[in-house]
Amino acid sequence: MATMRAARLNITDRTLSVTDVPRPTPGPGQVLVRVKAAGVCLSDVHLIDGGLSPLYLKGDTVTLGHEVAGVVEETGPDVTDVSVGDRVALQAGEHDRRGRVLTRGVDYDGGWAEYALAREDTLVPIPDDLPFEQAAIIPDAVSTPWAAVTTTGDVRPAEAVCVWGVGGLGAHAVQLLRLAGAAPIIAADPDEQARERALAFGADVALDSTSADFLTRIGQLTHGRGLDVAFDFAGVPIVREQAVQVLGEHGRLVLVGLTSKPLEVQDGTRFSYLRQQVLGHYGSEGRDVVQLVDLVRAGRLDFSRSISGVFSLEQAPEAVERLQNRVGSPVRLVLRP
Repeated sequence: MATMRAARLNITDRTLSVTDVPRPTPGPGQVLVRVKAAGVCLSDVHLIDGGLSPLYLKGDTVTLGHEVAGVVEETGPDVTDVSVGDRVALQAGEHDRRGRVLTRGVDYDGGWAEYALAREDTLVPIPDDLPFEQAAIIPDAVSTPWAAVTTTGDVRPAEAVCVWGVGGLGAHAVQLLRLAGAAPIIAADPDEQARERALAFGADVALDSTSADFLTRIGQLTHGRGLDVAFDFAGVPIVREQAVQVLGEHGRLVLVGLTSKPLEVQDGTRFSYLRQQVLGHYGSEGRDVVQLVDLVRAGRLDFSRSISGVFSLEQAPEAVERLQNRVGSPVRLVLRP
């Protein structure tokens, strides 16, 4: 039996190990992809530390990795639109027959491995000149903020926005808000490196969210009107409290960062009078990844600044530790099996 190396997480005791496993064989409508790059996400970290748990995983062990790009190695029966050698990115999840959303690397095996199995309809062709490391992070690291900006937040040109938390997703949100025509784009983060990165990615202003005059500065930058849209990519209660205070009329607070803590609106009357909204956001749809690849192909987007480090598959535990401890304030770390 052919084998391959894979980084597997035991959900019972949360241990991560790189080990030999059987190499999968594609069935009807399935494709085997030789993985060229796989992103390391905070969701992976939270799966390892117990902050997240799979909802639909069969068994107690899973190969991590929901951000994946590679080359088609083998096709199963009934595959018609994909050929061996095609360069592809993999959607971060799929719908099962019951309509449930299953996440790759969470509910079924992902791409922290030499090979990954995927349904044909979850593959997105990528341009020959797009490096695999950059293609891999488009599902989730880029598509999640893209969907938050364009769909949930429904950002329009010249709307005033603020992004709290300029890490892996927030940095891309800033870049994508620039593309969408938001103005001004304010970035908020206590980390100086993150603020400098936000400016490089297109923010008009980057503020320390722990500064005593932080809320006053947002009022000044929006000429007293408040924010049209506030994005929480940090998942921290204080961020949400700050955001609600500086929302303007019809302002929307989009919750992207995950937390189990409650959200409290201090002045419910003001919130209702100004007809403000709190909107939950999670992930993206398949069309979002396709749109982003098309924008890269058209020269509108460049993710070369997003790759903060590349590691071998055997170094997966080290990459997880670096991301968990924010060593070097990374945007995205990538595994190269």
